[in-house]
Amino acid sequence: MSLHRYELGFLLIILNIYSLGLIDAVNVTASDSAANPLQAPSYQSHSSSAVYKPAVDSSYSINLLSSFPEDVEISEYCSEMLRLFGQRYVAYVNCLIPAARPVRVCQNCSPGYKSLSDVFLNISSDQMGPGNVSCRDSILRSDRLMLVFLLYGNLDTIWEKSNCKQCVTTDLKGPNNDTLYYLTLLNQTITCFEKYKEGNHTELCKSCTLPYKDLNDMYSGMEKNSTLCIDLEDSMNMTRKLWSKNFGCSYPHGETIPVIAVSSFMLFLPIIFYLSSFLHSEQKKRKLIHPKRAKSHNSLMNIQDKQS
Repeated sequence: MSLHRYELGFLLIILNIYSLGLIDAVNVTASDSAANPLQAPSYQSHSSSAVYKPAVDSSYSINLLSSFPEDVEISEYCSEMLRLFGQRYVAYVNCLIPAARPVRVCQNCSPGYKSLSDVFLNISSDQMGPGNVSCRDSILRSDRLMLVFLLYGNLDTIWEKSNCKQCVTTDLKGPNNDTLYYLTLLNQTITCFEKYKEGNHTELCKSCTLPYKDLNDMYSGMEKNSTLCIDLEDSMNMTRKLWSKNFGCSYPHGETIPVIAVSSFMLFLPIIFYLSSFLHSEQKKRKLIHPKRAKSHNSLMNIQDKQS
């Protein structure tokens, strides 16, 4: 029993000595780290494979090859057509944006659309250019995106939705005669508004009725003939807004007179129907009663003859 006690005590002494040694080692390590706080532990890589790092000059960017073989590149003529298309495309877009409000797309940008269409027609045509070269396949059909075709299609859609061909000449150089006459009437109406807009609007409504009527009649005629474009539609909408909302004027449109006449007739139609039915029934009653009176009168005369 005493032997086991000695062995247990010896084991406890060894454990205490080992724990004191660990504490000293931790303190030494902590003191070294505090003395050199910026030193990071070093790790050695055990990988023996080398990684290839290409030398890249900062003055050059990684890109595709600048040139391809001559048999797959576009010709100088097609390259010039592509450059001209981009130049006129930008010019047309720069014209459209300021013409958005108020809308002046057809009046201001028709020549730009004509120039762009001419270039695109040359690109998409089957006819050979200088050196018997056609740019349709090399520019429009050489890839899945067909960027030039998409760009032109977007602007052509704007032109078609604006219905500009109804307001400009066939050569797309400017407004046609109907549009010029409409613009003249519009300028007269706006000038009248500017003259009488200050003060009481009663004088404006009285003095500007005639030019406004002429403008409205001209617009109605062009609307029936389908010769309106977005420029004229927008200008008339703004003019009518000024006339009715801003100035509080009213104008009986010519097409409202037949509507009023038909409405009045429909209003009095039930009265006419019932009145005619009443008169017809009274006349029918008279026709039915008259023979009875005549028959009774004849029978009375026959009885008097027999008695006599």
